[in-house]
Amino acid sequence: MPKTKVKSKAKPSRSSEASKAGSEAVDDYLKTIFQLSGREERQVASTEIAVQLAISGASATNMLQKLAATEPPMVLYRKHHGVKLARAGRKRALEIIRHHRLLETFLHQVLDYPWDEVHQEAERLEHFISERFEERIAAKLGHPEFDPHGHAIPALDGSLPGQDLQSLAQLGPGQSAKVVSVSDKDPAMLRYLAAQGIRPGVRLTLGEQLPFKGSWQIRIGRSTTPTLLSDSLAAAILVART
Repeated sequence: MPKTKVKSKAKPSRSSEASKAGSEAVDDYLKTIFQLSGREERQVASTEIAVQLAISGASATNMLQKLAATEPPMVLYRKHHGVKLARAGRKRALEIIRHHRLLETFLHQVLDYPWDEVHQEAERLEHFISERFEERIAAKLGHPEFDPHGHAIPALDGSLPGQDLQSLAQLGPGQSAKVVSVSDKDPAMLRYLAAQGIRPGVRLTLGEQLPFKGSWQIRIGRSTTPTLLSDSLAAAILVART
């Protein structure tokens, strides 16, 4: 009798082993790696990603291994050596960041959302808008370069302007600088800064650091009345010396 050929099970493709590049979880990983790696594009430890995304270290490692196994790879990962974005991962991260910051700007300028509410709304929407919708938003807004918090919006080609920034806390006493951007992660912090009149474009002068209290005296604009900012607030404000 002729032998019956037994078909071997096809191995899953490398790309099928990982989530698709457009999924929410993958987008969040890529965006987090991009933000943690900074301008110097340093290697990012899986533990840093786990802390940022509030997940276990094992979950972070598992996802990074999957992202490294896609075709083309989204990340370059070696266990115990950290992770960097591959070309495809960097491209996708910048697309999502562009979506996010355009949405924040649209919500703030067109729908009158306060700047402390736009981040969470944009987090929910950024994964789902089409490229056509993104371009319509950009055109409606006049192709803005910065979002309400002062963060640069990536151009269509993924480029970002080079900015020489430092935190307010890094200034010396008596030095002044212009606010360029503020962290958008904490709504309560944004409400406090707005109440003090601290926004991108405002000039701040650093005064003395108060002993034992972890606070700084600052002057806002031309005001001679000092305002107190905590160390964490001063670190969340990025400025440029001009």
